[in-house]
Amino acid sequence: MAKYLLLKHYRGAPNPVNDVPMDQWTPEEISAHVKFMQDFAERLQETGEFVDAQALAPEGTFVQYGGEGRPPITDGPFAETKDLIAGWMVIDVDSYERALELAGELSAAPGKDGKPIHEWLELRPFLTTPPTIAE
Repeated sequence: MAKYLLLKHYRGAPNPVNDVPMDQWTPEEISAHVKFMQDFAERLQETGEFVDAQALAPEGTFVQYGGEGRPPITDGPFAETKDLIAGWMVIDVDSYERALELAGELSAAPGKDGKPIHEWLELRPFLTTPPTIAE
């Protein structure tokens, strides 16, 4: 089994087919989208392929060590993940092909007018072997 991260973006990925921001959806459309996500996760729980899923709030802060005896430094001159990452799902599957299959299915979550979003999901394998330093 191999773990993969299915990363959902607010922006930064190519535009989906049904590219209507969620703040323009009706409450029923939002409920249908959330239900699709929950049903998808429940099905993967039954097959043992589900690990975790989280949606992220839009708030967030970059933090950096400020030095001995100094407070942390916050924010900075770079793109912030709070503007980019909407949430994720972690799956544990038998093959890369299965991860692709599930990512494709998740991409079809309903959006505006109940039509599939066809959103782009970032599929990333978990690092399984720690990197080593060549001597």
